[in-house]
Amino acid sequence: MLDIKSVKANPELVKADLRKRNDLEKLPWVDELIGKNERYWKLKSEADQLRNRRNVITREINELRKAGKDFQTKVLEAKELPEKIRADDRELEELHNRIGFILARLPNLLHESVPVGEDESGNKEIRRWGKPKKAKFELRVHGELLEERNLADFRRAAKVSGSGFVFLKNELVLLEIGLVRFAVDLLRKKGFQIVQPPLMLGKKHYEAVTALSDFEDVMYKIEGEDSYLIATSEHPMAAMYADEAFEESELPVKLCGISTCFRKEIGSHGVDSRGLFRMHQFNKVEQFVFCRPGDSWKLHEELLKNAEELFRKLKIPYRVISICTGDIGIVAAKKYDIEAWFPREESYKEVVSCSNCTSYQAVGLNIKVKKGSEEKEFVHTLNCTEVATSRALRAIVENYQDKDGSIRVPAVLVPYMGGVRVIGKKAAG
Repeated sequence: MLDIKSVKANPELVKADLRKRNDLEKLPWVDELIGKNERYWKLKSEADQLRNRRNVITREINELRKAGKDFQTKVLEAKELPEKIRADDRELEELHNRIGFILARLPNLLHESVPVGEDESGNKEIRRWGKPKKAKFELRVHGELLEERNLADFRRAAKVSGSGFVFLKNELVLLEIGLVRFAVDLLRKKGFQIVQPPLMLGKKHYEAVTALSDFEDVMYKIEGEDSYLIATSEHPMAAMYADEAFEESELPVKLCGISTCFRKEIGSHGVDSRGLFRMHQFNKVEQFVFCRPGDSWKLHEELLKNAEELFRKLKIPYRVISICTGDIGIVAAKKYDIEAWFPREESYKEVVSCSNCTSYQAVGLNIKVKKGSEEKEFVHTLNCTEVATSRALRAIVENYQDKDGSIRVPAVLVPYMGGVRVIGKKAAG
């Protein structure tokens, strides 16, 4: 969420940002938030004074009683105070709830370089790498091919778990493990700590790291508990340092998260709906960083380059997209996507999301950095996919597919496959 101090200091900046997002219905919230915040603190001071007055009167009544003096006037005053305090507390609770409601829904302030657009059509291409190749033969639908070659089973997964799940099998399992190890090895060389987070996160912390709409649209709630299955390791890694303060010398903290991820949404259905691109359950290696505010934009570009390096080493063509104001969501101040080339459909599709969330998550989680003996400020947080294995596997299957349906293993993954260079060969006879 936004720091309310920043909103009070720059209300017109917040309004201008909402106009840029075309989020006009929230414009009145800015002045309402400031007004209710002022009323909250004024009323809280009054309520505290009433409580203090109640304590003083109690002492005065005891002193008058001991001195044998009349204390009925004080008793009458004391009787009036509890209802006044209760009335103030009721209003304070209402104000607190409304302030929280608004802060949870106001979006992050966008970086000036974010392109303006109403929807994904306004996203801006930044660069491309590699030359997309058109297949010289008709590429097989990846899901059908993987099932035929005994590398995956979508049908039986749907039978036992529903659509959006898969049994990976044989060499495809090894290839996925190889992708994870390859991604982790790349990041370890760059100073990232490996983290395997819990796969459940409590709602209190989840509310601080993602848009509230995700609770209905994306995440699986644990029945009978106030917890959710994680949609990405970014979320528990962000919450790991909740209510803590870093020393400046400790930053940046660079984490490499390895986890299974769970998401409700699958997306559009089509010929590849029984496939690996959008899954309810998938594995991912995620980059996550806590840093000083002055370092976050440089680190944003660094995380993007780390993900680009992986796809370059896999020799899969891609392009980098800067996400526009109408497509970016409320948490990120700036976001890039990497879209890999999928030759069967001759199109680019998202495989990496890379966001600078500035202090938006840190405010909700109360994560700060000590600047001096007393002074503190909120850290900035960044996240970037290194590899979501299901999407990367599909990209490999399509970009490395041979005419006979076998799949060549990218050279950088061969050592992780025990020297296996081709998978999915059709059994003789």
